[in-house]
Amino acid sequence: MKLFKPLYEIALKWAAHPKAPWYLGALSFVEAIIFPVMPEVMLAPMVLAKPERWLRYATISLVGSVLGALVGYALGHWAFDFVRPLLADLGWLPRIDEYVAELTKDVQQHPWSAFWTLVLAGFLPIPLKIFTWASGIVGVPMLAFVASMIVGRGKRVFLLAGAIRLGGPRAEAALHRWIEPIGWLAVGLLVAVFIYFKFIR
Repeated sequence: MKLFKPLYEIALKWAAHPKAPWYLGALSFVEAIIFPVMPEVMLAPMVLAKPERWLRYATISLVGSVLGALVGYALGHWAFDFVRPLLADLGWLPRIDEYVAELTKDVQQHPWSAFWTLVLAGFLPIPLKIFTWASGIVGVPMLAFVASMIVGRGKRVFLLAGAIRLGGPRAEAALHRWIEPIGWLAVGLLVAVFIYFKFIR
């Protein structure tokens, strides 16, 4: 079953639209709260089409993600009990509960310990929304939270945009070709991490 390639091709169409930067910002914003498609799938073809704007596009995506992360944080902090059944239906609750426990321990040890946890978590193929909600539930200090979102998401969008800028069509073609196995690999890793923390650790 192909899932990620069709989503990627939709993002390609959005990327060609005259208002693509607005769409990119909106996608980055919503993805940090609830949407399942990462903004990188739209960022890549936009940079390929206009490589001289790679820095601008990466910045738009980062700003959208950070603003969305603040909304996710607020929802986790003030509305978690209300939306808990919805999160359970979406299958996010076990992962959020796990990060809540981990972040709570970090914050108790030192407020900035959570910063490093969140930055390192940015390397994992786990949706940003999991971290934003969990941070709000725990009450990670706002300065540490915002800094971790800027560093964690920033390294992803700027590295990708820079790679596409340097690699050109070949880099984007490789992404297009391998998006389906990459997507399912990310899902597999997420399942493996869940099984490890739920049943093995």
